[in-house]
Amino acid sequence: MSPPSPPERRRLREAAVGVDSHPWLLAVARRLRRTMPGDERFGDPLSTAGDRAVHVVAREVSSLQPDRPSAFHELGLGALQLWQSLSEASGRGRGDEDVALLFTDLVGFSSWALKAGDAAALDLLRDVGVVVERAVADHRGAIVKRLGDGVMAAFSHPQPAVEAALEAQAGLGSIEVAGHRPRMRAGVHYGRPRRLGGDYLGIDANVAARVGEAAKAGEVLVSDTAVALLEVDGLRLGRARRLRAAGTPRDLRVQAVSRG
Repeated sequence: MSPPSPPERRRLREAAVGVDSHPWLLAVARRLRRTMPGDERFGDPLSTAGDRAVHVVAREVSSLQPDRPSAFHELGLGALQLWQSLSEASGRGRGDEDVALLFTDLVGFSSWALKAGDAAALDLLRDVGVVVERAVADHRGAIVKRLGDGVMAAFSHPQPAVEAALEAQAGLGSIEVAGHRPRMRAGVHYGRPRRLGGDYLGIDANVAARVGEAAKAGEVLVSDTAVALLEVDGLRLGRARRLRAAGTPRDLRVQAVSRG
């Protein structure tokens, strides 16, 4: 059998595009994704920002999106959506499980960096990064993302999150760059943030960030949901106070935690 001629190939390609773009088939593919487990919008940049295999593959598939609606593209992302959902259900993802989130940052870093210059600022961030990330790893946490002069880290329980924060605070005492000693603040909150790609979003992630922002230099501030699960032997708890910050529950209380 002779290969198809150029006009025949063009007609076959046009027929395939017509089927792939057919409104009925597109509607079926999208309806199928809505009924499948997982995030029906899986495939956008926010949901594929992680470094797991499913995120890498999804980014490649998304980059092949044609300049028209495509039923086959929707079905491909639907298969990855199912993969992501099954991965979470089998324990490789967080899903809707409770998570302790730790936020850290350096108080006064930006003002100091403007005077000290880029080289000194970079040296300081590297030294701080080694201390903080080692403390997170030693307590079986995972760095979710780096936030300039701080990090967001996730733990399965508040206890290791608080221990990691206190260990990092202590470790910073040995760091000095250009006459400057870094001062870190940290916040820990326990809840059910929404995991999307390699990040955590939603109300509890926002609360955790606000707890971190409310801490003073050298302080580890912990929300009441996290404090309730702490083994306090060897720890000193400060006075409970209401967290007055936009985007947080009105009844949320926080306490400073330090070594006893």
